[in-house]
Parts: sequence; structure tokens; C-alpha cells
Amino acid sequence: MSTQTPAAPAARRPADPIPGRIRAKRPPRPGTWISAVIVALLVLGLANFLVTNPVFDWGTVATFILDVKVVQGVGWTLLITVLSMILGTAIALTAAIMRRSENPVLRGVSWAYIFVFRGTPVYTQLVFWGLFTVIVPKVVLGVPFGPELFSFSTRDYFPAFWAAVVGLALNEGAYLAEIIRSGLNSVDKGQTEASKALGMSNGKILRRIIIPQAMRVIVPPLGNETIGMLKTTSLVLAVPFTLDLTFASNAIANKLYAPIPLLIVAALWYLAITSVLMVGQHFLERYFGRGFDDRTGSPAAKRSRQSAVNRAGTTPKDSLPEVEL
Repeated sequence: MSTQTPAAPAARRPADPIPGRIRAKRPPRPGTWISAVIVALLVLGLANFLVTNPVFDWGTVATFILDVKVVQGVGWTLLITVLSMILGTAIALTAAIMRRSENPVLRGVSWAYIFVFRGTPVYTQLVFWGLFTVIVPKVVLGVPFGPELFSFSTRDYFPAFWAAVVGLALNEGAYLAEIIRSGLNSVDKGQTEASKALGMSNGKILRRIIIPQAMRVIVPPLGNETIGMLKTTSLVLAVPFTLDLTFASNAIANKLYAPIPLLIVAALWYLAITSVLMVGQHFLERYFGRGFDDRTGSPAAKRSRQSAVNRAGTTPKDSLPEVEL
């Protein structure tokens, strides 16, 4: 009598933890691969053009990228940008608060300032401030129609550097004023009323309640304006101020009769500084956006969903793993 070895029991398929769940495959997306191939070919063609074209003269670019005059120009450009943005932000905050004031005189002054400085080109304003010492050669303090008590020459206390800073700051303040005003208006008025009911003064309400919440709205356009200010410093030659990055690179280019390599040098420095500013803007946005970030993939949103899961003892649907056939 022959004996047969019993067959091994078939492996059981694990039960689906979610009964009735639809198992579906993602549809093919050939457009993604086609577009990736096209972009890759374009990038390779551009890289070949940049490397093989002798006009770019990458040797000259490498030689002058860290030239003393260029690096000094970068330092002056950064200094003008920082000072202009600080002064422009202070002016803008003042103008925005004046626009929100109940005093019609303050509202009118703020409106006139924004109208004039937004309505005229920044180059024209810089030329004006460059000629300020000619228009106002001396400032005199004294009795009206009487003796002079004190006077000083504007040429001694208003050099081209400060003319550039003041001109850029006043122009930037007009644009930032509207940005800050929109950010202040984004805060619900009920919070101001509640703060007044608690006995807080208007200044304390503005500092502790309104401005911290408005920064979430103000920071993104403020970052854009800062990057724009960095590039606008290339116009300070109109003052004239001749130590910035653009003037330094142009001066070297005129000596070498090689404008394109030095333009690349200036562009690379501007790109590097802009990259740093964008990183700083990202962290500022994340800091002032605490509690408002509702993006599903952000760490704050994930922590919020996980805490909700821990409290409810269930698993949210959008965190379930996908199963493909």
C-alpha cells in the first residue's frame, strides 16, 4: 500500500485590515517621463552652450569672482541693502499706522507720501537725492527773518552713500507701507476690541497683539521687497555712488574690454546673496506661521493629526498606507 505525503496547507493571505477597501493601481502617466526627457535634453544643450561658447570666458570669471574690488562692492551693496530696508521699514510702519489713524491730517500726509514716491521712478528719485547738496547747500537754524543761530553745509554731512540709502529707503517705504497696512488689516478687529476691554493701551495692542499676527501676512512680500532692494542698489550710480557691486564689475570690464565675464561675476554674486535671503525668508515664514500652517505634508500638520489620533484612538484616513496590486 502506497503512502502519500499530505500536501502542505496553502499560505493564507493576510486579512485586509480595512474591509471593503478598493485595491487599485495608479494609472500610467507617460507625460511625466516625456516632459522629463525633454527638460533633460534642454538642460544638456544649455550646459553644452555655456561650456563651449568662448564668449563667456569662464577663466576670467574664475579669476575675478573673488577680486578685492568685487568683494568690496559686495560688502557695500549688502550694507546699502540692509540700511535701506531698516530705514524703509520704519518709515513704512509709520506711514501705515498713519493711514489707519482717525486723524484726517495724518491720513492725508501718509497718502501724499505714498502717492509721490510710488508714482515717480526710483532712478529719478536717486538723481534728485544726488543733487540735494546743490538744491540745499546749507541748513540754517535761527530766528525767522532774524539772526542765524546755527548752520552747516549739507555737503559735509550728506555724502553720496547716505544719499543712496535715504533715496532707496524713502522709495521702498512707500511700497512697504501698503504691504504693512494690508497685514495690519488682516487681523480681526475683534481682537483689538477684546484687548481694549482688558485695559490695554493702543500702543501695547499694536505691539503685542496686532503686529505679531500680521507678520504672517507681511513677511512673504517683505522678503520679495528685500530681494528687489538688493537688485535696485545697482542704480545708485545715479547718486552717484561708485563702490557697489555693479559699478565695481563694470569698471573691471571696461579695463579688460570683457563685459560678459564680469556681468556673469556680478550675476553669480547676486544669485548667491538672493539664495541666502530666500533661506532666511523661509525660516521667518515658518516662525511667524506657527499655528496657521494647514499643509497636509508639513511637520506641524502631521503633529497635529497625530495628536488628534492619540486622543481619539483611531487612524485618520489620509494617513493609511496605499496598497497596489
